[in-house]
Order: sequence, then structure tokens, then C-alpha cells
Amino acid sequence: MARPLPLLLLALGLAAAAKSPYQQVLQHSRLRGRQHGPNVCAVQKLIGTNRKYFTNCKQWYQRKICGKSTVISYECCPGYEKVPGEKGCPAALPLSNIYETLGVVGSATTQLYSDRSNLRPEIEGPGSFTIFAPSNEAWASLSAETLDSLVSNVNIELLNALRYHMVDKRVLTDDLKHGTTLNSMYQNLPIQIHHYPNGIVTVNCARLLKADHHATNGVVHVIDKVIATTTNTIQQIIETEDSLETLRTAVAASDLSSLLESEGQYTLLAPTNEAFEKIPRETLNRILGDPEALRDLLNHHILKSAMCAEAIIAGLTMETLEGTTLDVGCSGEELTLNGRPIIANKDVLATNGVVHFVNELLIPDSAKTVFELAQESEVSKSTDLFRQAGLSSHLTGSERVTLLAPVNNVFKDGLPVIDSNMRNLLLNHIVKDQLSSKYLYHGQKLQTLGDKELRVFVYRNNLCIENACIAAHDKRGRFGTLFSVDKMLTPPTGSVMDVLKADHRFSTLVAAIQSAGLTENLNRPGTFTVFAPTNEAFQAMPQGELNKLLGNAKELANILKFHVADEILVSGAVTALVRLKSMQGDKLEVSMKNNVIHINKEPVAESDIMATNGVIYAVNSVLQPQASRPQERGDEPADPALEIFKQASALSKVSQRNPRLAPVYSRILARMKENSGGF
Repeated sequence: MARPLPLLLLALGLAAAAKSPYQQVLQHSRLRGRQHGPNVCAVQKLIGTNRKYFTNCKQWYQRKICGKSTVISYECCPGYEKVPGEKGCPAALPLSNIYETLGVVGSATTQLYSDRSNLRPEIEGPGSFTIFAPSNEAWASLSAETLDSLVSNVNIELLNALRYHMVDKRVLTDDLKHGTTLNSMYQNLPIQIHHYPNGIVTVNCARLLKADHHATNGVVHVIDKVIATTTNTIQQIIETEDSLETLRTAVAASDLSSLLESEGQYTLLAPTNEAFEKIPRETLNRILGDPEALRDLLNHHILKSAMCAEAIIAGLTMETLEGTTLDVGCSGEELTLNGRPIIANKDVLATNGVVHFVNELLIPDSAKTVFELAQESEVSKSTDLFRQAGLSSHLTGSERVTLLAPVNNVFKDGLPVIDSNMRNLLLNHIVKDQLSSKYLYHGQKLQTLGDKELRVFVYRNNLCIENACIAAHDKRGRFGTLFSVDKMLTPPTGSVMDVLKADHRFSTLVAAIQSAGLTENLNRPGTFTVFAPTNEAFQAMPQGELNKLLGNAKELANILKFHVADEILVSGAVTALVRLKSMQGDKLEVSMKNNVIHINKEPVAESDIMATNGVIYAVNSVLQPQASRPQERGDEPADPALEIFKQASALSKVSQRNPRLAPVYSRILARMKENSGGF
């Protein structure tokens, strides 16, 4: 019975998905080489070397391996050969025994040593074997001392070395699973296999160069190194290496010895004695004396999986036991960590992973003070400011705090002068308790070391504390957290009415609010956004329009309510158009253009004047809802306006001295004298 087409397609899809990473990159190389004939593979070759790679699609277009340029060459895919006069590689390699196959696949030296060590009869005879055969270049790269020790005792040392490269069964690349071990034919000692997502396969950290060459009695894989037996765990390597003495002490103090002795596949980035010596003594003593910080430090040097150097051909992110990540990459022959070539000795193999020696200590955020976090971030100028203000002790000890540190760009014109007011302001940038931004919620209240209460505002595109919005992911240190913010924070000093009264720019507005009976509303607890017209805004109105507005108390109240929304919107929340419902009922449109806030397309003169019950924006125009815009103008203010200007006069003599407002005051005073004989 025929299989239904959908099920057949599903089966084919699952079969394709089951291909190993190596087979996937090999297939990609076949696709890139097919224009040159059957069974031709495209390989990337590092310029100036003999190193070749089958690569995936991304690497194909980048044309780089470890940051170095490559050239594309075309050669027969594994298992095929050319035929004179024909295109491509149409013929399969002749199937012969392993010994003969070694000579065909470019491992003539292994073939020679097999003969000299009397291994030849075994790999010519019946059986089923797999041999990981070092290339000719691999044998040539051995030190003279090592090579001499092998060839001077061919019947024991060389034979044992070759048998360690063998497995007594047929193993293809699809069988080489990541993190597994194979028992070698030398005392059943394990061979470690790693099969990485980028298609690279390593055997004891030696890279497979040519894989899956079939023989009548097994299979041959060519590798780029002569591999050696390993019997030590990572912990035993630490205990026997003189250059890891300080690390040995630290591991013992943190109770990590049992982990590094246990079964598993880890990568230890082992800091040498030199790496510890580079750290300031005070910092090192603090970490070594703090069990939690020390454990975080060491776990930050342990990757969750074994990563051989040969598998790294581009940058990748690796997770540590501490839960953090490290950027592991390469630059030419050098491995890099977080972009720095600090690995001094690589691929020291252990039974439970691999060790790379590093000459710099990698201190995670969780082992740092807030001060150290700030010094290494885009808030280093803030660090100088807090230090000058004598507040470093709050940021270097065991006090649980969160620092709201403005980014360096805030101080592009220089640091402010430290005085008592600035010191108090900086104290209000230090929040009591160690916070995490992901747990902050809208309306939350935070207490500062300056005894101020700060509000949290959560918006669709931003998270703000008062007028300052978080500009980067927070960094959590040992006892404190760093929030990088986009501006200096200005804690509120009073209600909306208190702030307006204290600012002479708003004296006419204050008088109008009082006349319209809105004072109590703007004094009560709430969440207001007020677009506050300045005296200049009233002055700029056409005279007739101004007279009419100030002469109609009901219309005045209506207009003033149009300037107030019953929710707090700070400037950091405005990246696109934001619509607010005013207390008058109509919508207000707030937008950002050329880094300037606009309200109903009018530019705002000053943003984020914080109050305990809201935020104020100074505007140099009086906003009017569409339905309330005047149709005709008069020349004189109506009598009810007299009281408004009388109040404004009492609030600000500055307005009376303004050359454009002075005539209005003169006419009002004259009218008042005619009607009442003076004040």
C-alpha cells in the first residue's frame, strides 16, 4: 500500500532534520561546488595556510575564518576522485583495507608508522575498525623530543600511540555525538568526541579534516593533531600545575573541588597566578574573603560545555555556571574572551572537559561593587561626581543600594560644581535597597538616601524614575545595582501649584488658575501632566482674544483644563505620537521632533518640571481646543478680567515691567480706578 504523500513528505523532512551538523555543512559545500561537476565540494581555505573548512551559509558569505580572509577552492568531496577527461569527481574511491586507504586520503605518515610498528597486519586483515589518522602535517608538527620518543620504541610507544587512535567498530560522523566518549583500542582509554553546531567535529580537541572514508574493514577519519591519552580530571590539572597555585587555593575555599572532579563536560578558563596578581590587592582580598563573591567569580570561569579551540571559527556566546555569558571568539590563531586575546594556553584536555589557561581574571558583575560597575560602564563621569561629593562609601561597602547614574553624555559640557545642594541631589540618586528593573512597577515609590520619595513610571517603550529613564540594562553587583539613566534626576519639591507659584514665569497662569477655581484640583494628590503657558504665552496672544478669554471665567476654566491631563507623561516616554485625554475632554497630542517635545505641534520650552502630583511642561503658547477658538476679537478686556490681573500683579512685579504686558496692566488699573476709586 502506497504511503500518503503528506506522511511521505513529513518522513523526508524528519530525515533531513536528523542530519548531523557535519553532514549539513558538507551538503552546503556540495551545493556550492555542483557547478564544477558531480561530487565537487567548495571549501574555504585560510590565505597563507593549508587549513581548509567546510562551512555553512553564513560563513560562506562572510569569507572569513577567525577574522582572517579565505579563498574558495574546489576539490573532490570525501570518498570521490577525478577521472581524466571528465568533469568533476564522478568516481568513488576504490574500496580497500584501512592500510591502503591511509595512503589515498593524505595520511601517508600514519601508514608508514603503522608499517613500522607492526600495526599493518591488523589494519589490513579482517575486522571492523575506525582510525582517527593524524595528517602528515600533524606528525610533522610534533616536537622532535616527542617524535623521537615514539619512533625510538616503535613496538611499544608508537604502537600504543596508534592504537589509542583506533576504535574496534565502524563509527561514522553521524555516530560521533557531542559530549560522548569512545573506548580506544589502547587499554580501553576514552577518546572524547565533540560535534559542534557549526559542523566541526573534534576528537580529543583535534579537528576532523577528512571524514567518513570507507574501507573494507572499517572507516578512516583524518584529524589535524596527534592525540594523547588523558587520565586527569580538571581538578587534578589544577592541583598539579604550578601556574595555578592561587586558583587552587580559591577553588578549595569555595568548595568547587567536587564539581571539578565529577563526571561531565566543562570548560575551565583557568586564571593563572599572573592573572590574580593583576587585580588590585584590595579588590582581590575583598572577593577572596567573601564566599558568595568568590563562588560567583569561579563559576564565571566555568562554561557549561566543553569547548575546544578548533571548534571556534567565529564569535559565539557561551553560558557559564554562574548563569552569565561570555563572548568566545578567535583572531587568527588566538582565542579571545570578550574580544580580548587573553588565553595563554589552550586545549589542555581532562577526562571531564578541557582547560584553557587565561592571563586575566574575569570578574563577573555579581562579584563587583556598584562603584566598580559604574567605573566600567558608560557612567564613568557619574563615578567621578559621586567620588568628589564624598559618597563613595555608599557604593563600595556592603550597603544594599541602587545607584541611578546619569550616562556620560549628560555631562558633555563638564561636571557640575559640588556644593551642598548638588551633594543632596546626588544622595537622591542612591535608592535604599538593591533593586532589579524587571520587578519595578508603575506607581511604585522608592526611598532615597536623601530622604526623598521617587516614583516609578512604566511606559510602553520606557521605564522611568521621575524624569530620568533607564538607558541600559541594569547591572547587578554583589550588594548594589546600577541603573544607567538618561539625565540627572530632579526629585519633586511640591505640588503642581507649589511649583507654578515658585516660578515667576507662570505668575499669570497662577492668577488664572486661582480665578477659575482650579487651585484645589492642582494641589490635591494626583497624577497630572500640565502644559503650563508662560507669561510670554499670554503676552503672545492677539489682544482681542486675550481680552475675551480673561473676561469669561467659564471659558477660562475650560481652556485651562485643556492644558491638564490626568496621567503623568515624562518626556522619556515620548518617541512617537502620544495622545492624552485632557480634563476638558479633548485629546492632546504629544510628539517628539528633532529631540524637542511638541504639544499639539507647538514646541515645549522646558520639559519634566517634576511635582509631587504630576509633571509640568513650560509652553510659550496658550493651547485651545478646536471648538473654543475665538471667531472675533475685541480691544478691551471685560470687567471680570480685572480681578485676574490684580492677583497676577500681587504674584509677580516682573510681569508688570514687561514692555508688552505693561499697556495691558495700565488699562486694567485705569478701569479699576474708574470703577472703584483704586484698590
